[in-house]
Amino acid sequence: MFNPRFLVVSLGNPLPKYESLHSAGHFALKGLAKVLRQHAFTEVTLGRQKCLVSQGPKYTLVQSPTLMNVSGPFVARIWQEMARQTDPASLSLVIVHDELEKDLGVVRLTPWDRSPRGHNGIKSVKKSLSQDKYPQSPFARIAVGIGRPEARDAATVSNYVLAKMSSDQRITLEETAPFDVAKRLVELEAEWRAQVAG
Repeated sequence: MFNPRFLVVSLGNPLPKYESLHSAGHFALKGLAKVLRQHAFTEVTLGRQKCLVSQGPKYTLVQSPTLMNVSGPFVARIWQEMARQTDPASLSLVIVHDELEKDLGVVRLTPWDRSPRGHNGIKSVKKSLSQDKYPQSPFARIAVGIGRPEARDAATVSNYVLAKMSSDQRITLEETAPFDVAKRLVELEAEWRAQVAG
């Protein structure tokens, strides 16, 4: 019997030190635990590192504890741990991350093979973990929009994503966006079930 499970990992810089838009994935994941009515995040050791985890019957939510640009090795280790414990054919990896090209709070399901568009966290994960080794496991990304400044130069963009977020931005990311993240997970599961049935 097909029993889908999801490892949902948010990328960002460690909280609470880096409460910036670049860590939007962490805030959306925190709110997602409440939307899914799962246990609050607790600190456990996964992938040889302490990290915050919310465990439910279908969804394992994990905040990556590393800096954004070196997220890959951690994500690869926890995926491999779960793939040893669960049939990979029933396990999906979903990465939740910030997205400059979408308005604040807009949530989209993004194909795994879509270009990272300069997102170093996604680049790091894809470099460390190849979906080719797990052909039966759906890998996907959920992008959480953070908007972008009018100026496109690297310094302005960097300052924008790394500045401390406002309380209004945090409310959008932590209390509004998670409902759409949950909807995207339902969409992903529906696509997966259709593939298995077909």
